[in-house]
Parts: sequence; structure tokens; C-alpha cells
Amino acid sequence: MDFYRRLPVGTEPDVIAAAVPPPATLLELGCGAGRITRALTARGYVVTAVDESQEMLDAVEGCRTVRSRAEDLDLGETFDVVVLASFLVHAGDPAVRQALLRSCLRHVAADGLVLIQREGEGWHDIVPRERPLLDGVARVTASTDAGDGVRSVHVEYVFPDAHWTQTFLSRPLTTEQFEQALADAGLKLDRYLTSDGTWVSARP
Repeated sequence: MDFYRRLPVGTEPDVIAAAVPPPATLLELGCGAGRITRALTARGYVVTAVDESQEMLDAVEGCRTVRSRAEDLDLGETFDVVVLASFLVHAGDPAVRQALLRSCLRHVAADGLVLIQREGEGWHDIVPRERPLLDGVARVTASTDAGDGVRSVHVEYVFPDAHWTQTFLSRPLTTEQFEQALADAGLKLDRYLTSDGTWVSARP
């Protein structure tokens, strides 16, 4: 938990606000310890934050929280904005990816937007690479073939007083595969929100 608390918010709130300015109702799927959530509530969004870990949710303040797997969520209500960040759309299991996108569709208003963060071009080829944190650095040290089109990604988080590592599975998607996954889930591409194509808006 200490690790997640130390991860700073990046440009995500700026991207979200440029696409749908506050105030708006917003559903954040996979909120973690509230890294993005806090910035969104501070800007005036009415946020419902979802995560499957109660320990993570206990660190989230200033908004409604719901404990659930994002792909299983069914609140019976819709939102102006549904956010699927943290590259969750690249779940190793295609069935999980489609369940996540269907959850987005289930919860977005008819005239609302789904905002999705995806991997950039060559994301798995540009290794090693790093990005600065507030008092440390996050370094992707490896992306190796895990079979069946899936990559195993190894990341190190280095701080002056701590060193964490994380390994996760990611299924790369070409632009065509990504847009087809949207269509298969009942969503259509609205537009690419960033010049590097890592943030996308979609509509029902």
C-alpha cells in the first residue's frame, strides 16, 4: 500500500478534463489507492471509484467507493464519463478485456463518453525506459514473450529509501485490433485524445 500511495498523478486528469470538463458524473474503474481519483474530485467531478481491493479503497477519500471487480460491476446507473485507465484494456485474457469494455458500455450514459488509456506505439519495443516520479523513478526493464501474443512486463520503482518491483501480463493491440475490440463490445471510436494515441474516447 505504501508503494501505491507514493505514485504521483500524471497528466491523466488534464486529458480527462479536456475531453469532458467538470462538473460531470464520473465512474473510475480500477481506481487503486486513488492516485487519479483525488485530482478528479478536486476539479469538481462527482466520482464513483471502483476497485476490487478494500485496502485500496480505504485510501480513497472524498467520493463514493464501490468494492467490485471492474469487469463484473453492474450498478444499475449510468455516468457522464467512464474512465478505464492504467492500461487495463490490455488485459492478457481477451475475455477479461471484453468484459471490461462491456462494463464501460453498461455504465456510460447514452450521450456520455468512455475514456480509455492504451499503450503507445512501440510500447513493448522501447525497453528499457523510465519516467520520473516525485522522489524516484519508474523503470520498465523488460518486456518478454509470454506466449499466445502476451507480453510479461517487468517494472522497477526506485526511491531513495525503497525499491519495489512489479511484473504483469499485457496483450499488445494494434490500432485495428483495439478499434475492433471496441466495436465487439458495443462501443465506437470517438477520437484519439493525445498525439501519441494513448488516450481515446469512445461512445455507445
